[in-house]
Amino acid sequence: MTKVTNILLAGVGGQGTLLASEVLSEVLMLAGYDVKKNEIHGMSQRGGSVSSHVRFGEKVYSPIIPEGETDILFGFELLETYRNLPLLKKGGAVITNNLKVMPPSVATGQERYPEGLEDLICQQVEKSLVVDGLALAMAAGNPRTVNIALLGALSTKIDVALDLWEQALRKMVPEKFLEENLRAFELGRQAA
Repeated sequence: MTKVTNILLAGVGGQGTLLASEVLSEVLMLAGYDVKKNEIHGMSQRGGSVSSHVRFGEKVYSPIIPEGETDILFGFELLETYRNLPLLKKGGAVITNNLKVMPPSVATGQERYPEGLEDLICQQVEKSLVVDGLALAMAAGNPRTVNIALLGALSTKIDVALDLWEQALRKMVPEKFLEENLRAFELGRQAA
């Protein structure tokens, strides 16, 4: 049986989670892997949960990550990362943005945003990396490059040549935004 690596991307609508999964899938295909991807949009246009399953290896038969088999949980928002921890396999890793996006129930005062999520994630998962994606994006010159800065951090955990990441970014990101996205990607790598 060939090894399949499973990456679960989890965020909320508007964070660029789906573009990040497209870039990630492109990079893995350029590296010669069989790649399968599945996206769940939920109420993404209203700030709801968004997730994407990316699976790669010599041969992948299904785009859905089996429960408890996620190798890397790649979170774009703390609560979404925390909610998806049960899907992580034993010994898996977490890379998450430190951003907090208030769900509608919190914004309307019905519930409170859980406190201490960074600590809870790091206590539960030994291989955890919390990244300040917005600070990296701002340093790159555009707050909308958070997703690419986070991809930069993720790229340090996947054995794929750096030039393939750049090739995928050049293909997937519009030319007028390319330089700031390349800067954000490099800053994400440095932060990891």
